[in-house]
Amino acid sequence: MIKRILGIGNALTDMLVSLSNDDVLTKYQLAKGSMSLVDSQMQTDVLASVAGCPYSLSLGGSAGNTIRAMARLGTEVGFVGKVGNDTTGDFYTQALRNVNVAPYILRSEQPSGKCLSLVSPDGERTFVTHLGAALDLQAQEIDPAIFNDYDCLYVEGYLVQDHNLIRNTLAKAKEYGLKIAIDLASFNVVRENRAFLHDLVEQYVDIIFANEEEAHEFSDLNDAIESLHYIGKMCELTIIKTGIKGAIIKRGNEIVEVGIMAAAKRVDTTGAGDFYAAGFLSALCEGMSLRQCGTIGAITAGKVIEVVGTTLGEEAWRDIEHLIENVRKEQYLF
Repeated sequence: MIKRILGIGNALTDMLVSLSNDDVLTKYQLAKGSMSLVDSQMQTDVLASVAGCPYSLSLGGSAGNTIRAMARLGTEVGFVGKVGNDTTGDFYTQALRNVNVAPYILRSEQPSGKCLSLVSPDGERTFVTHLGAALDLQAQEIDPAIFNDYDCLYVEGYLVQDHNLIRNTLAKAKEYGLKIAIDLASFNVVRENRAFLHDLVEQYVDIIFANEEEAHEFSDLNDAIESLHYIGKMCELTIIKTGIKGAIIKRGNEIVEVGIMAAAKRVDTTGAGDFYAAGFLSALCEGMSLRQCGTIGAITAGKVIEVVGTTLGEEAWRDIEHLIENVRKEQYLF
C-alpha cells in the first residue's frame, strides 16, 4: 500500500504580478492568457517593465503544487528538483521545508526557474516562464538512497520531454520497489512524445492521471471510456478527468464515475489538475475507496479554482478538512 510519496518536477517559483493595465503585454507581444517559454534575458526585461507593481512569491511547478497540497493534507512527501545558487533557489528550498515537504534540491550555475504570472485588471493571467536551472536536472545526480523512504514516485508530465532523465529515474525507482504515478500534463506534450510515453507506461507506470484531450492523444481514441479501457490495460490505476462531468476511474475490473464539486465558484483554473491529483493520492494513501479518492480530488480541485493562483488560505483548508472528514464517513460522495 502507498503511504509516502516523492514528487519530481520542474522546481519553479511563481511570481504573481498585479498589472494596472495591459501595456506590458503589448510591448512584448505577449498574447493575453498565453503561456510563453522565454530565455532569461526576456524574463528579466519583462520583470523590469513591471517594477513597482504589487507582487507575491509562492512555490510553483505542476508536481510542486501537487506535493505541497498533499503535505497540507497530512501525507508524508518529498520533492526532487533543481534550482540555482541564488536567492530564488534559497526561497524555494526553505518554502518546501515550511510546508513539511522534505526537499531533495540540487543546485545549478543557471538561475532558478521562475514563472512570471501577469494578472490583468480583468483577472486574466499571462505566463512568462523561464525554466532555467530546472532544465539542468540529471538522473545521475539523484541519490537513489532517497527512494528507500518512499512508496511511490509522482512524476510531472512536463519532464517527459527529457527522455534520459525520465527513463533512468523511473527505472531506478522501480529497482527500489516504488510505484510510479504520472500526470500527462498537456496534450501537446503527449502528442510530441507519444511513442516514448507508450513505452514508458508499459514498462514502469502504475498510476496515470489525464484529462480527455491528453487521453485522446495517448490512445488515439475519441471516447473517454474507450481511452480509459485502452490505458487501463497498460497500468494498474487510470484516472481520466472529464471536465464539468467529473472523472472516470479504472482499477482492474472496477470502474467508477465521480462528479465535480458543483458549489465551486470558478475564478482561476490554474492548478486544478495538480490539486485533483493531490486529493486523490492523499486519499489513496489512507486506503480509501476509488469513489472516496475521486471525491476528495474533486474537493481539492474545486477549492483551488476559487482563488487566483494555487495558494489557499487557512479558511479554505479548514473547509477541505471538514468535507474530507465527511467523505471518510461516506456522508459526502460525488
